[in-house]
Amino acid sequence: MARRNTHTTDLGCITCDDLSDLGAGKEGWLVGNPNLLTALDTHYIALADRSIIFVIQWLGGGGGPDAKITPELSPIQPEYISALEWLIFDDIKVIAVGTSCGYFLIYSLRGDLIHKQLVNTGKVLKLRVRVTKRNQMQDASLEEVCVVMPGMIARFEGSEVQRMLQKWFRERYSQSWDPNSRGVEDSGNSFARLPYQLWNINKYGSCFDAAITGVMPPPLMELQLLLLLGSQVSIIIVQSLWETML
Repeated sequence: MARRNTHTTDLGCITCDDLSDLGAGKEGWLVGNPNLLTALDTHYIALADRSIIFVIQWLGGGGGPDAKITPELSPIQPEYISALEWLIFDDIKVIAVGTSCGYFLIYSLRGDLIHKQLVNTGKVLKLRVRVTKRNQMQDASLEEVCVVMPGMIARFEGSEVQRMLQKWFRERYSQSWDPNSRGVEDSGNSFARLPYQLWNINKYGSCFDAAITGVMPPPLMELQLLLLLGSQVSIIIVQSLWETML
């Protein structure tokens, strides 16, 4: 049997005293922990377990992380961090988080909560981003952000997310910014709601992961389909009554 050669490439190194909170120092902590989530970027790495997120810069100077984020999760469900991904728009870089109760969160590199929105009551399995580059003269653009859940995908338009982030950072670094203007974190009404499309992908069985490769949507969710059928039936009834009166 031919010997398989394994090639590895060094991406960088990190030093952080607080990594012991994620199990660092124990054998297999980085590979053997099913609750450990990672998201890589050219300058940062994000590490998370069920309740805490570390944002650490490559080749950092040691000590603490650049940001230590502890989302306010529901103790009743119980809720935990289930997905992690970077969102990059030109000079804006943020970390997106999904939870087991269907929440979509966005944090700045400093750990500020930028956005919180309930997508659906199911667990967020994955966060996916689709980036396109039309030609060599243009920079890559983020087309969409997808929240993958059991049997469905919630698709957020990239331009909508970008406008929301640009507005937040503009207000954040202006002199009129009020750090208490958004209220407490667990108040969903304090954040503007991002529009999204909800697509059914459960036709051929259970879904554990998914990604969008184009813009043609799969079938509508059953609830949306029933609403459409209901509106069509109402129109037919009105037309029939009008014809009877004539």
